[in-house]
Amino acid sequence: MPFAFMPRRGFLVGAACALLVAAPALADKSSSGKVSTDELMAPNALPDVVEGAADAPVTIVEYASMTCSHCAAFHKDVYPELKKKYIDTGKAKFILREFPLDPLATAAFMLARELGDKRDATVDLLFSQQKNWAFSDKPLDGLANVLKQAGLGQEKFEAVLKDQALYENVNKVRNRAAEKFGVNSTPTFFVNGDKYTGEIGVEDWDKIITSKTAAK
Repeated sequence: MPFAFMPRRGFLVGAACALLVAAPALADKSSSGKVSTDELMAPNALPDVVEGAADAPVTIVEYASMTCSHCAAFHKDVYPELKKKYIDTGKAKFILREFPLDPLATAAFMLARELGDKRDATVDLLFSQQKNWAFSDKPLDGLANVLKQAGLGQEKFEAVLKDQALYENVNKVRNRAAEKFGVNSTPTFFVNGDKYTGEIGVEDWDKIITSKTAAK
């Protein structure tokens, strides 16, 4: 039972600690390294949820934490335009992977996974309402209230948080990213294997994606 024994206050402290290791708000717009795309896209402890065409020439992988304010800003302010310009047009596909920075983020990812094909929509919902649960006095209550909007009732909410296998798999995704790809902050992006950290604005995404398609 990964979360049954943890006090609510512990989640709040963990959420606050996430800010200490989140990536800086302004990214270095140059790639900070490159990893093997074959290794990056190898099967993981949890299956990828892919947004966009499978044969898109550009693959964007984001490692995010649900309690990271910079990740929330990306999904609120940048991702909709990125989706409109590149993902919906077949130029890029997008994969969000779990990199929880604290127990509350792990719980949120577990609950989002439980919602199956609504997982990414649930992630967006949680990011958009992050201040209402991640930084509240009773974050678990806040998380449960937000997820009721996605159709997850209290009984199922509590059952998911006791799912040891799911808990371990979320953390396996995180640990593999840290060990294999050097991820140590959020958000971290890989674009066709090139690594970028921190928030990236729409104009910089334009430059990055254009450079990748021109290289094809």
